[in-house]
Amino acid sequence: MLDYKKISPMLIFIFGGSGDLNFRKLTPALYNLYLDQAMPENFSIVGIGRTAFEQGDYLKKLKEGIDEFSRRKDDQASWEKFSAHISYVAMDVTQTGEYVQLEKIAKETEKQFGLHPNIIFYMAVAPQLVPTIVKNLGKQGMCRDRKCTRIVVEKPFGHDLESAREMNRMLGEFFQEEQIFRIDHYLGKETVQNILALRFANALFEPIWNRNYIDHVQITAAETVGVEGRGGYYESSGALRDMIQNHILQLLCMVAMEAPVSFEANEIRNKKVDVLNAIRRIGRDEVHDFAARGQYGPGWMKGEKVVGYCDEKGVAANSQTETFAAVKFFIDNWRWQHVPFYVRTGKYLHEKSTVLSIQFKPAPAYAFPKEAAETWRPNRLTISIAPEMDICLRFQAKRPGQKMILSPVDMVFNYKDEYEGEEPEAYETLLYDVMEGDATLFMRADQVEAAWEVVMPILDAWQARKPVDFPNYAPDSWGPEDAEALIARDGHNWINTVPK
Repeated sequence: MLDYKKISPMLIFIFGGSGDLNFRKLTPALYNLYLDQAMPENFSIVGIGRTAFEQGDYLKKLKEGIDEFSRRKDDQASWEKFSAHISYVAMDVTQTGEYVQLEKIAKETEKQFGLHPNIIFYMAVAPQLVPTIVKNLGKQGMCRDRKCTRIVVEKPFGHDLESAREMNRMLGEFFQEEQIFRIDHYLGKETVQNILALRFANALFEPIWNRNYIDHVQITAAETVGVEGRGGYYESSGALRDMIQNHILQLLCMVAMEAPVSFEANEIRNKKVDVLNAIRRIGRDEVHDFAARGQYGPGWMKGEKVVGYCDEKGVAANSQTETFAAVKFFIDNWRWQHVPFYVRTGKYLHEKSTVLSIQFKPAPAYAFPKEAAETWRPNRLTISIAPEMDICLRFQAKRPGQKMILSPVDMVFNYKDEYEGEEPEAYETLLYDVMEGDATLFMRADQVEAAWEVVMPILDAWQARKPVDFPNYAPDSWGPEDAEALIARDGHNWINTVPK
């Protein structure tokens, strides 16, 4: 049983309560928190959607989601107790008058609990609906209480810098920053959170975590799937917006940030913003030297024939949207001057993996005989976030025998081997933090805008200059040749994972 603090009574409104995100992620996460006794004694979950559901049919649908997607399967007694806290409201969120019933539910819940509950508005809806919902909540006066009211907003946080600023302005009209939780599920993963523990709780690493000892850093977020029927969404997004602007830049911040003076939410977020502000802005005329893009064509993926991106449903036949992106970043500050950070992400790549690799500078080999260094490799720290969750340190060791022959060996910490039971899913961690009011793992407005400022020159350059070679990589590969050239120019190569 995980150790959770006791939290205040809670009323959770899930806009999009009949949708896929709630079905696959939110209700299973809340159910697991209930099994872990992390939910407050008094709580109520209200799903809101357009689809008309009878109470029994709605609960049946949610139970199917738990049976399929929860890390722990339903036992009937626990489900019946948990589901007694769930209700459903069918309403058109674009109609201001219909929000009266939500205010009525809030008052009835307060009467039932005997005190005013904390209220969470979870936006599990299409991004274009968020402003309408927020404005209607504001008109109804349901978000005035800064201490007891919170809103959770899913990515994407805007489509570009200007839309992100507009979204932040809109949210700021009705909510204070401390009430706004911009959720990125990557930051809820145990291995991601462990980056801070690894860096700042161990005297072994922090003294060498700088340009004097680190040669370069690589971050890979590779997927073995295509757009999975989401071609319409992906057409307006692309790999740079979908992954690098948010997930990967946040991972980069965790690796590169300075030591915080405390683990208070704003202190951690301040350090991340410092990193984003220090990332060198790429000029539009030099994007080719710092970034590469690709789009998958037709081919074979793990023995199965797949279509090219332009043949996917909802995708234009001559689409210029990238399904692969790689970028070389520099962080212009004292710690990281001249250390390249190579990041890449893509669809239909050879292996599914999210991995951070910190490559150290080679140690001098002059003291060893020539044959000792034939298999010499620089030290490397690899943090695997998915699908494996482990941390691996590569170092040199002598082979058994009379001669001084060195070989690289790995020292591995694996979550599954070290800890009994299953780690909580990312949404469990993040939903609990929302209920507790801890914003450490959530994006602040200035973080969002700073991240967009980093990628906008690349987006603008790619928009202005259409690719002439799309599609330019085959499924089940590691992406286009341009990505290999990007890193090879510096004398490096991409570190491709080996299945474990």
